[in-house]
Amino acid sequence: MSKQNATISSKSELRRAKGEKSSSKTQKQCLIQRMPSEVLVKILHYLDASSLFCISHVNKFFNRLANDDTIWLRLYLYEIGGGKERRPKGPVENTVPKRTAVSAVSAAAAEPPGRAPGHWKRRYLKARAGYNVSEWMRDLRAISPYTGLPSQTESLLRKRRVAWELTVTLGSGREAAFEQSQVHFFQSAVTVSWSHSRWPLCSQVASLQLHAVVRVALTCPSLQRPGWRSLMASVDAQALSDRAPLVGHDLLVKVLVLQGVLVGVWRGTASIAFVIACFHFHRLVERSLLGTSICPYSGPVDKAPFDDIDPEYGLHGYTLHIVLHNTVAEIMSGRFSHLFCRKDQIQNGHIELVAISRADLSQHTPLSGNISLPWRCEGLDGTVENCCLMSFTLLDEAQQPFWCLSSPVYMAPAKKPVAYDYDGEHFSLCCLRPEGRVAMELVRTDRQRQLFLIDLRLYVGLQEVHRHFGKSY
Repeated sequence: MSKQNATISSKSELRRAKGEKSSSKTQKQCLIQRMPSEVLVKILHYLDASSLFCISHVNKFFNRLANDDTIWLRLYLYEIGGGKERRPKGPVENTVPKRTAVSAVSAAAAEPPGRAPGHWKRRYLKARAGYNVSEWMRDLRAISPYTGLPSQTESLLRKRRVAWELTVTLGSGREAAFEQSQVHFFQSAVTVSWSHSRWPLCSQVASLQLHAVVRVALTCPSLQRPGWRSLMASVDAQALSDRAPLVGHDLLVKVLVLQGVLVGVWRGTASIAFVIACFHFHRLVERSLLGTSICPYSGPVDKAPFDDIDPEYGLHGYTLHIVLHNTVAEIMSGRFSHLFCRKDQIQNGHIELVAISRADLSQHTPLSGNISLPWRCEGLDGTVENCCLMSFTLLDEAQQPFWCLSSPVYMAPAKKPVAYDYDGEHFSLCCLRPEGRVAMELVRTDRQRQLFLIDLRLYVGLQEVHRHFGKSY
């Protein structure tokens, strides 16, 4: 009998403990969270975009409610489609379809096939960011006769307040976003630098993602301001610690190049010091505004230009615009027209375009400075010698962009040829890509200690020529 009473008392204590546990869990819940979801959605319909964005950062529950597509569809219809003066003070009953389920899962199920959850929020933020495509497309029609690129690229990017953001993903999956530190515009490219004190170790970094960001003018006290992000480049950083090519160093940092992005690494701690990227102006506005956060902009496929029955059409009439620069200054700029290659000069699957010939002294060009890369990070600065950035634009016979590239390059010692026109050190500077390569020869004179560009040649892949002109040579 005593054992039975003890069993009954233990069961009652267990029920009491479970009841206290469930009641304490209920007490921990916010009073608003215990309200029906349909009622909460009705309340959220009265809020503006700034309030919704702030509420979405409270917790996962409010994030699901504040990102409901019916709410953002209402905002889009009455602020973007019809104007703020027609916006109602309460929830829309006739225009916006009713939904009983308010979670992201039910919203996705009610949307047409192929439409991802959060579609109307993305469309609203994109419209508020000033994405009037027809407006800035008209501005891009003005072409610079010197570079062959849209002359309003820099002004459009500044007018749209485009910034560039770097996202570092660690091996554990954790992400950290860094805003740009320095931006410098040149004739045909923009150089962006990121330098902060909170960089992780190189061995911890899994990938780097570069985004163009346009912030939306919402009054949000949150540090994470809303905006539209367009993926510019995604870099696999697994080879950052041991297999990335070394392009230069100084007393404090060594500079590695990783898929066209320069990464400065502190020599003592093996942690990142700075990251430098260079973006060419060719379709830069479209790449910065029309991509998504996970997918870069993919431009239209260019049609083959008109064939004028010239047997060597596609082998002549090229124009090259090239700039050597670093993060703050221009080192050399030149424009070379009427470049050509005859059929009998095609070798190893490449056509050779000679812009500056070693044999023609009148074409040799002095450089305004040394090949170097200045850097600055958290009060420290330095200069990496024999390393810089090169941006070039190759135009076809119709003055349309054929091959555009911005890439880091470095200068290496070369054998001095048997010649008596220059006394000094000879260097080679080369940029190798799947589309072809650019080869430069430079000399530093003994007396003036000045660099001269004495040879410049482009080797364009024959497959690229066939694809562009729709012909076979």
